[in-house]
Amino acid sequence: MSSDDEKITLVHGAGGSVMSELIENVILPGFSIKKALDGIGLDALDDGGSIKVHNDEIVLTIDSHTVDPIFFPGGDIGKLAVAGTINDVAMMGATPVAILDAIIVEEGFLMNDLKAIINSMNETAKEVGVAIISGDFKVMPVDKIDRIAITTSGVGYIPQGRKVILDSGAKPGDKIIVTGTIGDHGVALFSVREGIEFDTELKSDVAPIWDTIEAALNVGGVHAMKDPTRGGLIQALYEIAEKSNVSLWIDEQQVPIREEVFAACEMLGIEPLELISEGKAVMIVDSERAEEILKEIRKTKHGKEATIIGEVKDTHPRKVFMKTAVGTTRFLDKPVGEPLPRIC
Repeated sequence: MSSDDEKITLVHGAGGSVMSELIENVILPGFSIKKALDGIGLDALDDGGSIKVHNDEIVLTIDSHTVDPIFFPGGDIGKLAVAGTINDVAMMGATPVAILDAIIVEEGFLMNDLKAIINSMNETAKEVGVAIISGDFKVMPVDKIDRIAITTSGVGYIPQGRKVILDSGAKPGDKIIVTGTIGDHGVALFSVREGIEFDTELKSDVAPIWDTIEAALNVGGVHAMKDPTRGGLIQALYEIAEKSNVSLWIDEQQVPIREEVFAACEMLGIEPLELISEGKAVMIVDSERAEEILKEIRKTKHGKEATIIGEVKDTHPRKVFMKTAVGTTRFLDKPVGEPLPRIC
């Protein structure tokens, strides 16, 4: 089969190496002008782009959400859409200020469900003081869309004296911080789909985490950030390692994972480090400020379980390694795609 006859599959949108190849081979070459007003452009493949207006830099990002189920423990598609977009803006070091949304629903969608989703979007935006300034709403015929899809675009600004933070900013000697337990969102959604029960209800970690990011930025010394969404922690680490041309080394015993998540992953044969989180961040920070940053973000609502999980080195660049619980070191493969489709 020729490449022209190849069909798009779920894995092409799952955030791993297959999606990266699609972006690099199809999407990027398809656009001619990919940078505007001396800002960060599409080629950077970061959480968003930017434009410069006089002395100010404006960060812009966009994301689409087709989560299944649309209501899940700890949230719904509305909260996910707004929180995810706020977090993408925050990952670039920008203060989130506004969101634009486009909602498409299937004919027959329940009005009460739409009201509940709109309320979730509103409450999530209010938590960070972000305005929803524009939007669009459309209805598709039955069976032409799976219930609902939401696209959100975020706007943020970089205050004077602060720079845009890119995935390419990691430096040898830096420390790696993860702001809390990983994989909660992925397992929470999968448990609903498959009817898996835990001794305690496992909820998605979906949340806007600007409070945590701002605390770190106020200390200074943050060189790179990534939220471990599609492809999980490993994918986030790889994006930083490859763009910064460094290697990242983590300690398995320092990576915070809930017992319920670990147990579910063992039962299902899933690598927990590849599972999606929707309210966490991976931070690459100056080693001399790492402890102070950790102290400050642990004071925030969404950073109480933050941990230093490793460091950045210049050997074996563009790779990710992990010291195991038994003391050996193993190379971590880059994910092919998110093991659980349609969870963001």
